[in-house]
Formats: sequence, structure tokens, C-alpha cells
Amino acid sequence: MPTGLAYFTVIIVWATTPLGIKWSAEAGAPVGSVMLRMGIALVVGTIILLLMRRPFRHDRRALISYACAVPGVFGAMALSYKASQALPSGMLSVMFGMAPLISGLILQALPGSVRLQRWHWLGCALGVVGLAVVFINSLTLGGSGQLMALGMMLGAVTLFSGSGIAVQRAAAGLHPMVQTVGALALSMPFFLVLWLSSGEPLSIPLSARGFWAVLYLALFGSVIGFLCYYLILSRLHAATVALVTLITPVLALTLGMLLNGESPSPPMLTGAALILIALGAYLFGDRIGRRNAARLVAATRSPDK
Repeated sequence: MPTGLAYFTVIIVWATTPLGIKWSAEAGAPVGSVMLRMGIALVVGTIILLLMRRPFRHDRRALISYACAVPGVFGAMALSYKASQALPSGMLSVMFGMAPLISGLILQALPGSVRLQRWHWLGCALGVVGLAVVFINSLTLGGSGQLMALGMMLGAVTLFSGSGIAVQRAAAGLHPMVQTVGALALSMPFFLVLWLSSGEPLSIPLSARGFWAVLYLALFGSVIGFLCYYLILSRLHAATVALVTLITPVLALTLGMLLNGESPSPPMLTGAALILIALGAYLFGDRIGRRNAARLVAATRSPDK
């Protein structure tokens, strides 16, 4: 697949995923909806592995890598689906856009990590201010359910970020589809236990558009989108890939307003804008810093005139 097409696919999938989550859980069964999505994705992923004739690894390093992915698959997705019942779909994307900032903060506590620079800390500080605006707005409006949902989303992004770092550090060298299938297989028992203990009906209720949303999320959100993401990650610089998290929240907010009749409050939009500015400062500052460092190295290597 051409790199440009893969990059465009990731943007579209990530921008539409929050709305798909919102629609698939609108009938009141968020746990059953996400479990159904992951189950379909597991079956499809397994079939793809068989067609690729790629063996499924179950050695110790592979199992550790699958286990590292479980918090990002089970924990982050379960919390996101539950939170989707009280938050606009665009806000889900904005919160997940904070993943690079949270990942950077988590890495500061781990040995061998690159230390954050001034622009990184500026981005993190702006992100905290944006979050505070969103949380205070929810508290002022008396929306305890919305406030709890925001807390869930913050937990979801933290689990997603930490899980990604753990998988990267496990360095099992797995093919993306093998990693996906392994993570899904290991997560399914947790989804099943949560579903059975949630009190949701055994026959998962879905609206008409919710049914198609589950299928879309299973095929594109959990399979095609994941493969395209790893493809561009292997071909492009990490900073270029990270820009997806800056583009998709704007598209997701727009889609939520146009297709789902959502109207986030002005303070919530202000907080979302601050979070996006924070992410931009974090990412573009990183790029400018590397560019200046490269120029400095080139200047020191150039012969004296």
C-alpha cells in the first residue's frame, strides 16, 4: 500500500472511531458492544493470519508483549465505551490526542528515556490547563456523570499510552497482525468477565446504525487501521506519524456536530482548543529542536572558510 494512502486511512479511521463508539454504545450496552467489536476483530485477524500463512507466536517474549498490550486494548477501550455515554464523540478524540504528552511524562519515570525539553513541558502545562477548563466546566454545570466520564477518559488514555510504551520495550519483534491477534485473544476473557458482571442483557442491544458501527470498528478500527498505523510507523518519522493525533480531534469534533447533532459547550471547546495547542507545541517544538540540533552538527562538521 502507498504510504500516502496508508496515512490518509489512519486519519480517517481515527477521526471516525469516536463517533462509531458513540453509536455502537447508544443502545445502552457499552461493554457488550466493545466485546462484540473485539470478538469480530479477533476472528477476522485470525483468518488474515491463516491467509498470510504467518505462524502465531506463543513463546515467552511474545506472551509478554501480548500481556503488555492488554491494558491498552481492554482497559482503555472498556473505559472509552463507558465514557462515550456521557461525552460528545469529539471529546473522546481530543482526550486521546493527549497520548503523546502523557507518554512523554510516563517515560520520564523510566530509565534510559530522553529527557523532556522546555517546549515539551510547555505543551504538558498547556494540556493540564486545557483539561482543567474542561473539568471545571463539567463541575460547574453539575454534570457528575460527565465529570466521571472525563476521569474515565483520562484513565483510558493513560492506560493506552503506558501499554504502548510497555509493548515497545518488550521488543518481541512481532508482526503487527500477530501482535494484534495476540492482544485481542488475551483481552477477550477480561471483556467476557466484565460483560457478565455488568448486568447488561445477554442479547446485546444495538440500534441499526449501532450494528454497522460495530462492524466498521471491528474491520477498520481494530484491523485495517492498526495495520496502516504500523505501516506508516515503519516508513515515516515518528513525529510525522504523531501529527495524526493533532489532525483527528478537529475532524472528530466536526463529524460529531454534523452527523450526531452534538453541541459542546463553549468552555469545553475552549479546553479542547488549549489541549490541541498544547499538543502542537509538544510536537512542533520537538521537530524544531531536532532541526536546530541537526544544523548545529552540520555547522560543526563544515570546514572553516
